[in-house]
Amino acid sequence: MSTHTSIKKNYNRIKWQKLTIVSILIGFLAALLAVSLKHITEHYEEIFFAKTQENFLFLLIFPIFGLSIIYFLRQYLFKKKENKGIKEVFESTSSSKNLPLYKIPSHFINGLITVAFGGSTGIEVSTVVATATIGSVAHTKENFFKKYKTELICAGVAAGITALFSSPLAGLLFAYEVISKKLSKVFLITILISITIASAFLLVLDEKPLFEVAINTWHYHAIPYFILLGIIAGMNSIYLTKCVLFFKKQFSKIQVHYHKIILGAIILTVSLLVLPQLYGDGYHAIKHSILSANTDVLTVSLTLTILAILVMKPIVTSITLSAGGDGGVFAPSLFIGAFLGLLTALCVNTFFSANVIPLNFMIIGMAAMLSASIHAPFTALFLVCGVINDYTLFFPILLVCLVSKYTAQKIYPFTVYSYKESLAK
Repeated sequence: MSTHTSIKKNYNRIKWQKLTIVSILIGFLAALLAVSLKHITEHYEEIFFAKTQENFLFLLIFPIFGLSIIYFLRQYLFKKKENKGIKEVFESTSSSKNLPLYKIPSHFINGLITVAFGGSTGIEVSTVVATATIGSVAHTKENFFKKYKTELICAGVAAGITALFSSPLAGLLFAYEVISKKLSKVFLITILISITIASAFLLVLDEKPLFEVAINTWHYHAIPYFILLGIIAGMNSIYLTKCVLFFKKQFSKIQVHYHKIILGAIILTVSLLVLPQLYGDGYHAIKHSILSANTDVLTVSLTLTILAILVMKPIVTSITLSAGGDGGVFAPSLFIGAFLGLLTALCVNTFFSANVIPLNFMIIGMAAMLSASIHAPFTALFLVCGVINDYTLFFPILLVCLVSKYTAQKIYPFTVYSYKESLAK
């Protein structure tokens, strides 16, 4: 064996050893962060939401208090820099810019405060950026890792998504479909290691699915209605995307930041007084609706409530983000999709005697809306199957995710994450 061959083999061995070790560390830290943020947020959101149900006056206090705390933390603790969400991750993977270490506590704390105090978004994007930062910081610790920055960032993101939704495949696919869009040997191996560690972490903690549902079957005669749901979800995702872009643009014209907070808090408070289902990530409302989905009857009151939810959720989500809250469109997409699916099923059952299963439509609607909102059908497929821990609806979810994504793409080619004003002109 030549000296050159021996050196090359030795280099490759050391390379994979180091990548394995750093991937294990990233996977563990990302999973720990994601699970901690998830449970702490759930705990305080439940407490504060219960307070608003006991006394509506808390709704006058919580939104402005939460947004104000985030503002002061940003001004005096987090270097006066606003969080840009997943766009920060894109900027880091496409340039020499690194995600600074303070982004971990910044997104962790701000995401928690936003949702716990009623901000109508979720912690998913906060988790994505914080776990991406773990990967970004890891890549700066040794010269050897510098050419693998994107791979290590994706390893952190994949582990974070795995921990949040109990779905390793959703973590892998999100890292590929949304963040990297490129496959390589290093990408696959680092991510497979990190999501394996995250999955083992969940196993040790005995984490339960986000939504506990009993899916028994689905029927082939429902396929046309599934396709209809996919088309409607694609169109609704455009409404969500354009709401976020519109309100962010309008709020950017307000020069005094505290005026943004006051205006945002007023709109948020009024919306929550009318529709308490919009409080926080809305998962509490989904869980409540899941219990009664198959026994619900289409009434005028129920129809108007769901329509109001579908119209207002994108607006209050946009207001929350524009006024300084931390988050994105992950949780809002799942929330909107669930109620869109329920309304679609009830309508086709009432007016066309379709005899479809409303609970199935709620689950499929969540995946369809997420797929269309982030243009990632396979991520949405495995993520939703993960949050219910059931693959009975695999085929209809796959079908509807593809329909919704391509419907949305045909109407408007951008997502909240990919939109750039220069590209839209």
